[in-house]
Amino acid sequence: MGVFFFGMGYSSKATANAIVQLVDENADIAGTTRSRTKAEELIRAGMRAHAFDGRAPGLMLAPDLIKATQLIASIPPGPNGDPVLLHHRRELDLAENLEWLCYFSTVGVYANSDGGWIDETAPCQSNSERTEQRIKAEESWRDYARQRNLPLAILRIAGIYGPGRSSLNKLKEGTAHRINKPGQVFNRVHVEDIGRIAALAMRSRLSGIYNLTDDEPAPPQDLVTYAAKLLQIDPPEEVAFEKADLSEMARSFYADNKRVSNAAIKKELGIELLYPSFREGLKAIFEA
Repeated sequence: MGVFFFGMGYSSKATANAIVQLVDENADIAGTTRSRTKAEELIRAGMRAHAFDGRAPGLMLAPDLIKATQLIASIPPGPNGDPVLLHHRRELDLAENLEWLCYFSTVGVYANSDGGWIDETAPCQSNSERTEQRIKAEESWRDYARQRNLPLAILRIAGIYGPGRSSLNKLKEGTAHRINKPGQVFNRVHVEDIGRIAALAMRSRLSGIYNLTDDEPAPPQDLVTYAAKLLQIDPPEEVAFEKADLSEMARSFYADNKRVSNAAIKKELGIELLYPSFREGLKAIFEA
């Protein structure tokens, strides 16, 4: 098994580890990164790293990509489209042994549901350039998969947290906030659940669009309160949304309120999550 990752970031590294543990301990793994430091980390972990920033073709990745049997793409699209298909479609076409494709997308493609539950049949929104680019990237990967007659799993992922990236870290760094907008909830998912589910999806050659979230969308301030309890410190003072000093980007996130269901992928793979809510996830990070 040769697995190639476009964008060997936080979630992709968790997926690579899960593939080795759950699918094939001898999997041949290669991936791209934009940083020399990250490339050195990947090499120390036994993977092959290639430079690719999404703006121009990667110069040395063709041999590994052409011999890949599985491919996972997690690089966000840009104004000109998906960078993988834009710069490396020729090498993909030459990868005759490809058996499965996966694209890491986002639950941000769904339209606001005012806090209601939605699933994969919900309408998508195109009210921002970023979301429009993501929807077009999904379409491009579906077109390519049909052209090659390959199974493609599009995993729409919620807000990612895990070791080194959680409310615990923000509290320690002094950057945590408790902003209260009544009725507002967000979806999130632990990075280990992303890795495990993506690896199991690969093993079963899952095809289709699936949401990847935890079981319990929750108000963001609840995570900070719980993390402070674990650390046995006082949480920061709660601030009303109307009075919060937020960037336009952050404020736009609060305009989107929905509960995204993960029932489809759990049923398809016959699994439950390792961390069904933020409480299990944060407790595990704290104890580790």
